[in-house]
Amino acid sequence: MTFCIIASKSLIPTKNLSSSLYYYFCSVNIDLFIIFSRAHHFHCSSELNTTHTFNPEGNNNITTNRIATTRDYTIKSLPGLCQNLVSNTAREIQKPWFYRDTHWAAPDYFNSLVSDPDLFLSFINSHRNRPGMVLKIFRWAEGRKGFKHSEFVLCSVLDVLVRNGFMRSAYWAVERVIDLDMYKFANVLIDGYLDNDVSCKVLDLLLWLCTKRSDVDKCLWLFDKMLVNGFLPDVKNCNRVLRTLGDRDLFGRAREVYELMGVLGVESTIITYNTMLDCFCREGNMQHAFNLLMEMQTKGHSPNDVTYNVLINGFSKKGQFEDARKLMADMLSKGMKISAFTYNSLISGYCRTGMLVEALGLREEMKTRGAMPTVSTYNALMHGYCKNGSVSYARQWVAVMQKKNLAMDILSYNILIYGYCVLGDINEALVLLSELRRMNLDPTLVTYNTIMDGLSRQGDLEGAKRLKDEMIGRGISPDIVTYTILINGSYRTGNMWMAKKFYYEMLRRGLKPDRIVYTTHIAGELKHGDLNAAFELQEEMRLKDFSLDVITYNVFVDGVSKLGNLEDACDLLQTMVRNGVVPDHVTYTSIIHAHLEIGYLRKGRELFEEMVRKGLSPTVVTYTVLIHSHAGKEKLDLAKNYFSKMLENGILPNVITYNALLNGLCKSRKMDEAYRTFSEMQSEGIFPNKYTYTILINENCDIGNWKEVLRLYIEMLDRGIEPDSCTHSALFKHLRKDYKLIAIRELERVIRNERGNS
Repeated sequence: MTFCIIASKSLIPTKNLSSSLYYYFCSVNIDLFIIFSRAHHFHCSSELNTTHTFNPEGNNNITTNRIATTRDYTIKSLPGLCQNLVSNTAREIQKPWFYRDTHWAAPDYFNSLVSDPDLFLSFINSHRNRPGMVLKIFRWAEGRKGFKHSEFVLCSVLDVLVRNGFMRSAYWAVERVIDLDMYKFANVLIDGYLDNDVSCKVLDLLLWLCTKRSDVDKCLWLFDKMLVNGFLPDVKNCNRVLRTLGDRDLFGRAREVYELMGVLGVESTIITYNTMLDCFCREGNMQHAFNLLMEMQTKGHSPNDVTYNVLINGFSKKGQFEDARKLMADMLSKGMKISAFTYNSLISGYCRTGMLVEALGLREEMKTRGAMPTVSTYNALMHGYCKNGSVSYARQWVAVMQKKNLAMDILSYNILIYGYCVLGDINEALVLLSELRRMNLDPTLVTYNTIMDGLSRQGDLEGAKRLKDEMIGRGISPDIVTYTILINGSYRTGNMWMAKKFYYEMLRRGLKPDRIVYTTHIAGELKHGDLNAAFELQEEMRLKDFSLDVITYNVFVDGVSKLGNLEDACDLLQTMVRNGVVPDHVTYTSIIHAHLEIGYLRKGRELFEEMVRKGLSPTVVTYTVLIHSHAGKEKLDLAKNYFSKMLENGILPNVITYNALLNGLCKSRKMDEAYRTFSEMQSEGIFPNKYTYTILINENCDIGNWKEVLRLYIEMLDRGIEPDSCTHSALFKHLRKDYKLIAIRELERVIRNERGNS
């Protein structure tokens, strides 16, 4: 099929025309028709070797191989013009100043090359064996005003580059496709514009770049499109797709892609298996991970160090430490070297669950095996101590790191800042913020969010707001967590207006409220006793397709319970079951705690038994509220019974659990047993906090054991545990208020003297 277009005047170099013809061409309206053989290609081929005759009378004929007579003006149009253009263009490109000289003035006939995609295609097709020239003119044309990007031009450029093995340049060209958001280019390839082999290579390249940019939507769109049209991605690209999905926590989609690989006959590599193992482990699905490990071994793939590290990390995060240790033993039996990375996973797991003694033992073991502790090792240990409320012990690791020439990173500072914020020592957290800047470290969003959370928990909402503004001033945009912290802090201080202000500011910044934001709002309204507002928010959640999950129900159950509506709380428990939401240990712990708080100890015990019968495992929090309530009511036998049960079930007590038991023992004046418990908790790697010492100081004050009071107070200070107003109240509760300040100063003087004498 042929068709005609009006040719631009600039196609005709004037030097090729006689002066009389040029004069006549400019003075008379003449349409020069050029025949095309294909709509999307501009060919300069022999089949278009025709002579165009122009008649000034308007009777313009197109004849073949005929010489015009008399007033006919003959122009060998297409071969002559196109060949002249191509040769002139090629000649200009070879000049040394082409492309490098920004002041170079392009000849007139270059303008059509820039503005006309069909003409550009003609140039590319005429130089298919000169990829360097094609790339050079394409780069030059792209920088010219009026250049029209076309999927066909890009395909043709890539065709030349790929066929000639210029894959690096092809990589750059595909990057341009992505930068220009010309993804329809893939449709042109799939529709058969280029050979299948070339199309497959280009599509693979495009898919690779989509994964590199972590563009999940485009990645999946292209992956699906390739499969549907018979362009099977290679295993490397399949692995990249799996990794991209895993990085975005799209584990279900990753499983689908993995299963599809098997159906399509794409043979998995060790990288495929390791990527999927990582997905299963991060998802917490260790059974699937174990099954996949068996499958890969059956198919002849032996696990490597990456495989073991992924599994050890997964088991450690799940608290399955015995399984993790078995895998480490398996590595050693196979002659594999266990790195610091492997040990760090297990140490982090121990620290997260408060098993600091085991973590410290592992640190010593790793040194004996030649795996020297890294910054990550010490960060894990510091985090363990901070979670336990022992920031002073956590900070001692900084000196150890410095001796080993290990510099603290931003994570180290974030951990210590978190520790001080948990203790309520915001001043020290702000000192660390200044220090990390002096060390040329940039605070992260996590740094700011942690301090803002600490400030809002202390009721300093203005301080949190100032820090948010400072963060924005430094180019760090607040996220949904930032606003959740500020909204929560506003509700905590009773400032309902500020909570709504932060909410609308969040919306103005384009952040969409998620389930956590709604749940925070609901918790705030319940805290202030506004049940109607809480249920209105629940309806709003449903309208926005946020179904109520177990966390939202737990917030309702806890809020309603704390309002004293225990019957309504139990009704909510039944409602969530009817709606297909299974109550968890948090649900039951909230209701148990509410009953215990108002003295319904028997009902609390009954709910605990019901929870166990339903197959729910009580947590350290469940046992702690039971121990606290029974010990506080001097029902020590029951309190100790729950303490024994939690140990039997492998639930490790924390410092709060021990404090609850110590409080009951001290109230019952069983001081010998209290001190045995105090010693036991430390031998288990659980370090006392200010409340532990305050409990012991308080009881020793009551029985008049002042020497022990002074010893405990000095020990507390030596351990870097700062006494608070509760400690001082316990110390001087028998004094009049106006004597307390004098007594504190005198105590500090005595302590200084004691230290000076020692």
